[in-house]
Amino acid sequence: MQNQTSAILEPVASAAKTAREEVPFGMNEVRLSARQWLAALSIVAVCLLATPRACKKIERFETGADYRIPYQLSKDYWLYERRLEQATDPDKIPVLGDSVVWGEYVLPTGTLSHFLNQETRPGEEFINCGVNGLFPLALEGLVEHYGNSMRNRKIIVQCNLLWMSSPKADLSIDKEESFNHSRLVPQFRPRIPCYRADAAERLSVVIERNVSFSAWVGHLQNAYFAQRSAPAWTLQDDGGAPAQYPNAWRNPLAQITFAVPSEPIDDPQRGPRSARHRPWSEGGAGPTRFDWIELDRSLQWQAFQRTIRRLRDRGNNVLVILGPFNEHMVLQDQLLAYRALRDRIATWLSQNQVPHIDPDLLPSSLYADASHPLTEGYAMIARQIRQHQTFGRWLATEDVSGRRPR
Repeated sequence: MQNQTSAILEPVASAAKTAREEVPFGMNEVRLSARQWLAALSIVAVCLLATPRACKKIERFETGADYRIPYQLSKDYWLYERRLEQATDPDKIPVLGDSVVWGEYVLPTGTLSHFLNQETRPGEEFINCGVNGLFPLALEGLVEHYGNSMRNRKIIVQCNLLWMSSPKADLSIDKEESFNHSRLVPQFRPRIPCYRADAAERLSVVIERNVSFSAWVGHLQNAYFAQRSAPAWTLQDDGGAPAQYPNAWRNPLAQITFAVPSEPIDDPQRGPRSARHRPWSEGGAGPTRFDWIELDRSLQWQAFQRTIRRLRDRGNNVLVILGPFNEHMVLQDQLLAYRALRDRIATWLSQNQVPHIDPDLLPSSLYADASHPLTEGYAMIARQIRQHQTFGRWLATEDVSGRRPR
């Protein structure tokens, strides 16, 4: 019996051995040659490069007067880059900065750029390029990695001293802290003590900055999936008890409408009719103690200096606006420290021949908090800037491209 079984199995084993010899690398259904691998990689590379560019052609992105990146898209850096690429006309002057430039408490028609457009001559247009929640270390990353189109033009940059008002705001505190726009800050050098992202997170940021397809995927998540990946959006609950999952049966592809979401026409969180649009002291708040950082130790100030140098290295004619800062909110015994800090910044700008303007202090009732004006405050600052001799000379100077102003 054993001999009979062996006689039956021997041909089978011999056939299997022959098959293994003929297929030395195993039983693969598809095996690509070197030429086929090269062709496959070329197809993938073309898709990675072409898809973001095709999206720019297909996707509707309507800006118009007083446009600003919507609040919910504040972390959509691919869209920000696209916005800058649209505004390449030399008569269009980007205004860079944080939520003060963006307009935290006001409507798009109540921002600094809006009132500057009202104050200056027709034909010149100031573009609101502020980003909500931005700070100098993040602005540096935004300019370096997503602002390459800003070359050989006039640019206004806001310098907000609020980011040097404490070690926490400066990001120089040793304790781990979460903060906005962590994907814009330097990932390796200089070291940010409170930023404790692991190596995988930091490497993903580097890839996103250098691979347009990766940044475009982030745009899809921000614009169409509520700042989530498609799987996370599908599993998102409604916050109820018991939890419901309204997206579980929806088609994720149907979310991609190829129309960039716009800001609400009448945002209930902003503008004169908003409950937030009121003087900082109306609720009984009083002056606050600030723990000012020495400039030599400030990470934010060092980042701001690098940003100014980078913009000028690209041939830009930069004007810096200091503040605005609500001195009414500073304790009397700290005003000298604040003004000394502001004066040192102004001295550095002067020494480096960077034109700058320090607008006068607004009435207390025109500040919403430590640095954000209300609508009328922005209008007053724009008038001060327009009347300042430095602004007039800056507008009148021939820019580095050799083009004379009209």
